[in-house]
Amino acid sequence: MHEHDAAIEIRGVTKRFGAKSAVDNLDLIVPTNSVCGFLGPNGAGKTTTIRMIMSIFLPDEGELRVLGRGSAIESKDRIGYLPEERGVYRTMPVGNFLAYMARLKGVDGRGLTKKIDDWLERLALPGVRKKKCQELSKGMQQKVQFAATVIHEPDLIILDEPFSGLDPVNARILRGLINEQHEAGRTIIFSTHVLHAAEELCDRVFMINQGKKILDGPIEEIRASFDPRTVVVSPDDVSADAATMERIRGVRRVARAPGRRVAYELHLEDDADVRGVMRDAAETLSLRSIERRDASLEDIFVRLVDPADSEDSVRGALRDETQTEEALADA
Repeated sequence: MHEHDAAIEIRGVTKRFGAKSAVDNLDLIVPTNSVCGFLGPNGAGKTTTIRMIMSIFLPDEGELRVLGRGSAIESKDRIGYLPEERGVYRTMPVGNFLAYMARLKGVDGRGLTKKIDDWLERLALPGVRKKKCQELSKGMQQKVQFAATVIHEPDLIILDEPFSGLDPVNARILRGLINEQHEAGRTIIFSTHVLHAAEELCDRVFMINQGKKILDGPIEEIRASFDPRTVVVSPDDVSADAATMERIRGVRRVARAPGRRVAYELHLEDDADVRGVMRDAAETLSLRSIERRDASLEDIFVRLVDPADSEDSVRGALRDETQTEEALADA
């Protein structure tokens, strides 16, 4: 990749805090106009990496380039940054806060009030312009801060855990706005634990664990290289049990499919013929549906990160969120 094609270049970067290396000899290139998800368990080094990109921390070794320059400081008005630690001026009215943040980034005052009102409308926050920031809920404050992050139409948007604390409805609004920013030609990187949001938004992902890069590339290429060898079946007969499915040749394990009603995952042996398993399953069971499942980011995350640290928490969080969205949809 040529230098002018990269929004962010990180080469051989290491950052230590005492004896611990939070980031260890990291290489990463984020292409211009891409949406790149930073994934990894707590303490993996994601936020440290973002803070080095933003020149909040300086690397102990290696070099970074941001928007073709030696640091984010040199390109600060072309960057929008939403930090993990949220913060608004609590006693300032929302409209004044957004106007102040916009002017800090060089936005012309002409037409700014309309721009602010448009953003509040798009964020489902009509009528809050004159309210003090402290009168809003935490989720509403977070949406206001997102508007402050992008109101100056930056070339590069950096979001640290943007979905943290948002309910599913507001998370969906935010995903739509991130998509809009991407369609407008902006480069976006964000860290998240909400893996299905990363799957919906990203064209590439970067995964870090214990300060080291363990995955980096276009999301479709990554999915293709991690075949989960899983078939999902929805039996027509609710009495169909796991024991019957496990007797199908080539099936290693059977599990209930998360977030789906009366569906099962048939996890296959490494040497199993997938088409043969699907044929045998259709002959053995009365099925409403059968499909081969592609690798999800959850599958890949759990496979690459120490399961003792991540599997229960990651899968549990994803299932809770899926159930919450289904409950809201049914309400």
